[in-house]
Amino acid sequence: MKFSVTVTLKKDVLDPQGKVIKNTLNDMGIKNLNNLRQGKYFEIEVNETNLTLAEKTVNEMCKKLLVNLIIEDYKINKI
Repeated sequence: MKFSVTVTLKKDVLDPQGKVIKNTLNDMGIKNLNNLRQGKYFEIEVNETNLTLAEKTVNEMCKKLLVNLIIEDYKINKI
């Protein structure tokens, strides 16, 4: 079973890399950006046929290693 995990900084956490990207795009002539935040993306395939168990495994991976729960949020989607 295959999942995507999108990790982003929490809304209250400053995103200096996102700000640099936004400013660079502005300098390149793209002036209509209101905001830009960057994050991480993972595609994870687990050897499990039960959807609930597969989601639980991916969630555990996120909590133990992939996500810094203090400053980041994450979203899991089946693909």
